[in-house]
Amino acid sequence: DVANPSAVTDASRIVEGKLNGAGLNLLINNAAIYTPTASLDTVDAEEMMRTYKTNAVGPMLMAQAFLPLLKKAARDSTEKGLSCNKAAIINISTVMGSIEKTPESFFKPVISYRCSKAALNMLTKCQALTYGEAGILCVALHPGWVKTDMGTQE
Repeated sequence: DVANPSAVTDASRIVEGKLNGAGLNLLINNAAIYTPTASLDTVDAEEMMRTYKTNAVGPMLMAQAFLPLLKKAARDSTEKGLSCNKAAIINISTVMGSIEKTPESFFKPVISYRCSKAALNMLTKCQALTYGEAGILCVALHPGWVKTDMGTQE
């Protein structure tokens, strides 16, 4: 559960143990939740907070927990510049979190999801500006529609 700080810490310890002293090259934050009925008229504070916890706070907690391992990979790498081969955080986002693209993607309001992904995009930008100095590439990726339980058949 990415929204549970102790679970995230436990996960980082397990991964660290499996790396046998090496660093972590790639962290992919892909967990997300989505409530298709959350419109401006119906969304409540509980739904917004639940969605933010998983979609924005969770990736922040994951990055914080795995940061020492990512920094180690970046320090130990012979790669030049920023790359996934050196050390990277990939946050899976969506065009629905883009402020600029809102008009053309507003076919589904899904307010809590949109707002949480906009927050994730800002988190990613801040990570890039902060962790880039340590050699860690940080990007938000919109993979397009993917057939999953959340993606449905639409």
